Amino acid sequence: MSEMVLIGGSAHPEFSQKIATNLGMSLLDVEIGKFSDGEINIKILENIRGTDVFVIQPTFPPGDNLLELLLIVDAVKRASCRRVTAVMPYFGYARQDRKDQPRVPIGAKLVADLISASGTDRVLTIDLHAPQIQGFFNIPLDHLYSAPVLLDYFMDRKGELVVLSPDVGSIKMARSFAKRLDAPLAIIDKRRPNANESVVMNFIGDVQDRDVVIFDDMIDTAGTICDAGRVCIEHGAKSVVACATHPVLSGPSLQRLMDAPFTEVVVSNTIPFDRHDECPKIVTLDTAPLFAEAINRIHLEKTVSKLFL
Repeated sequence: MSEMVLIGGSAHPEFSQKIATNLGMSLLDVEIGKFSDGEINIKILENIRGTDVFVIQPTFPPGDNLLELLLIVDAVKRASCRRVTAVMPYFGYARQDRKDQPRVPIGAKLVADLISASGTDRVLTIDLHAPQIQGFFNIPLDHLYSAPVLLDYFMDRKGELVVLSPDVGSIKMARSFAKRLDAPLAIIDKRRPNANESVVMNFIGDVQDRDVVIFDDMIDTAGTICDAGRVCIEHGAKSVVACATHPVLSGPSLQRLMDAPFTEVVVSNTIPFDRHDECPKIVTLDTAPLFAEAINRIHLEKTVSKLFL
């Protein structure tokens, strides 16, 4: 069997190092810099001929993170590795997954095509914004779920919570959590007149005198999840916890989360976050062990489906 090699991009070096530590390995020595005009410069500093390479790089903004991933993949392919897997803890541009208005791109399909065209042999990611994005790829894609990590955090409150989906798109994820936490499900029906804007229309379920946990795949500007938190309190909830896999946390999100009636905001470390002083409510859970196990299974040609929940 070929040797396994881990390469960490510059987007989230701490996460890459955690994966390496969990696997008892070291990251490959790679030089990542920029020319004076800002172009990304990549150089692999070790021999990787015939190896099984895993490139760890989330593709949150700016676009340089995506371009860096593509350039690293191209570099290792030209260095004659046997196989290269793009490990993407956060898959950027996933929200542009369909043509829902005239004259707009389908960004998720374009990114999938770029990754495939770069020479990537397979992709490993977690909690895609839209699961059907898996079908945009013509190469194997392993789609992990953060459920094992998030559920472990809430398991000591099993049977005492109400799980709430902040919009229709998150119902499947919320229903899965509710089943495993032995909890009832509540749903908010909202409308989105513009990007990053939402209006609550209907509330389905009973949260009176209950502790509520709101599950979503990401928190961006936090408008949706903060509105959901306030609606829960208006409907008699005793406490509300926000929970999401990807802490995008752009614009006014941190102030909104502080102003919202959340006791906690639970996220994972798929995107780096170091601003806890601005929002001490945020609790960050580690998904690196989950990724490490998936990488090991892929390398050993073992099933990854046992990690799906």
